[in-house]
Amino acid sequence: MKSALLLLAFSATTVFAQLPAGTKPPGEDWIQLYNGKDVANWNSVGGQQWTSEDGILTGKAVNKSYGYLETLRDYKDFQLSLRFKCVGSGNSGVYFHTKFKPGTADVSQGAQFEIDCRIGQHTAGVYGFGRAWIVWPSPQNETVVRQTDWNEMLVTVEGNHYTSRLNGVQMVDFTDPRAPFIQGTIALQLHSGGDGHMQFKDIWVRDLTKK
Repeated sequence: MKSALLLLAFSATTVFAQLPAGTKPPGEDWIQLYNGKDVANWNSVGGQQWTSEDGILTGKAVNKSYGYLETLRDYKDFQLSLRFKCVGSGNSGVYFHTKFKPGTADVSQGAQFEIDCRIGQHTAGVYGFGRAWIVWPSPQNETVVRQTDWNEMLVTVEGNHYTSRLNGVQMVDFTDPRAPFIQGTIALQLHSGGDGHMQFKDIWVRDLTKK
């Protein structure tokens, strides 16, 4: 057993030594997007209210328009991990490969992993690119979402390949043959209608583009 452990440690050290300079090994290359204090790493689009308190990021609609909180840089291939909780009756989503028309909250490109705590609303499915639903979870997984508690979501985007896990359950694994875009920002959405009220925390991203 001791010899096996020594061999494993030696192998891991050898692999990490071969990583390009400045590259962190898997598991250590996650970046905290939300620092638990403010929205310094984000850009607000659409004029909705985004506040931070006690490590929780809250988005609350103040008008009937869409609202977004987008990253300051583009991502191509990535993994994103977060926790979300639905407080109001509105819905939300994690947009990817996103761009907005200048000076507006109109999405000019992008799709989203749906967030909606009502049963049967395809949370963790993919919607957008001007085509409505692209893929949604199997019917037996529609009850995985927790309606009044925190949910854990992990999404992976690699080019036109999209996967998502919700509360430990795989929801979609889909390669989109019609994907028109493969790069853009990541954005948290507040759906239009005026009753959007969502909470997020523990938001981390792992850039896979150079992996």
